[in-house]
Amino acid sequence: MSFLDLSLLLAVLSCSLATGFIFTYAVVVMPGFSKLNDKAFIKAFQVTDAVIQNNQPLFMLTWVGSIISVISVISLSIVNLELPYAWLMIGIGAIYLIGVQGTTIAIHLPLNNHIQNIDVDKLDEQTLSKERIRFETRWVSFNKLRTGIGFMVTLLYLLVLIIR
Repeated sequence: MSFLDLSLLLAVLSCSLATGFIFTYAVVVMPGFSKLNDKAFIKAFQVTDAVIQNNQPLFMLTWVGSIISVISVISLSIVNLELPYAWLMIGIGAIYLIGVQGTTIAIHLPLNNHIQNIDVDKLDEQTLSKERIRFETRWVSFNKLRTGIGFMVTLLYLLVLIIR
């Protein structure tokens, strides 16, 4: 097994785990939270997000591992493959890095940080409702997008690994 094959295998594993995580938020966590009142919704999100923001080790290993493995696939492809095949690996990796990680950095982290700073006990119901709507609508939409991108990239990497 070559270093590229090993990197592809690690990319499939780590990207599928990262995608599974955001998929779980898309189909279980956020739909469950949506049933809560505004105050409970914000508090529930704050609590679950705090686990992630406190650098939960297995989450960080998986999340950062997906970035490292994708960058490894791109780098090894540039060095070891013919140009058209290398461009395919660069393209798939760029889609993941921009579509999943970039969306997380540009959209989700600022939204998460904003929601973390809300003191639910000091805000009235109308303000809580506005904060929730502002947060939930955008967060859920972009999470569906990054879930689809993560799934597509994982599938493409898996196909490349099988065909290779």
